[in-house]
Amino acid sequence: MSATAIFSVPGPNYCFTSRRDYRVFFFDHSLLTSPRSSSPVFFRYPYGTHKKTRTSSSIFKPFSPVMEWQDCTVKMDVDVPISVAYNCYSDREAIPGWMPFISSVKILEDKPDLSQWSLKYKAFDRDIEFSWLARNIQPIPNQKIHWRSLDGLPNRGAVRFFPKGPSSCVVELTVSYEVPQILFPVASALQPFLETLLVRGLERFANFAKSYSSDSTS
Repeated sequence: MSATAIFSVPGPNYCFTSRRDYRVFFFDHSLLTSPRSSSPVFFRYPYGTHKKTRTSSSIFKPFSPVMEWQDCTVKMDVDVPISVAYNCYSDREAIPGWMPFISSVKILEDKPDLSQWSLKYKAFDRDIEFSWLARNIQPIPNQKIHWRSLDGLPNRGAVRFFPKGPSSCVVELTVSYEVPQILFPVASALQPFLETLLVRGLERFANFAKSYSSDSTS
């Protein structure tokens, strides 16, 4: 059984919720710099890192918020052989042609397993731009491509390919990421928003793979 307690702090904009393992700190959206933000922001930090003392000098001390990673998984039927879908997705520098929020991918000439990625997209009333260096982990041909970031925006992911027939397959894309600080105010809306973008990307990939198949056989 886990108990929950609510602690009030002077002022209308703060509230603590405490559980056995974690405490959650909420603050009202009116404290945000953007007047358009309407979602409350919440952070979790380990229980016991902010214990009370009995001294009269005890005061509220600042802490560093820690955001958990979010995961998004989408899948799509693709009407090309599994080998074609795998080879098409392996062409990293072609990904900006069908993934809506990826603006560029550049493979490092001296280290082909590394690539520099750039993301540009307008969402939540702001221009969002991030970049990161990613390493492709040893793939499993016609089954799995996976990666993790080494620098920049923390993320990792995998693409899995499942045969559906001689000329079709299922592509499953999973992306995991740490919510950037600039997007803390909209963290709760970020996951469904990204899932929509990923579905749109795989829809475009399905068409792109058909063209890729035609080009490779011509």
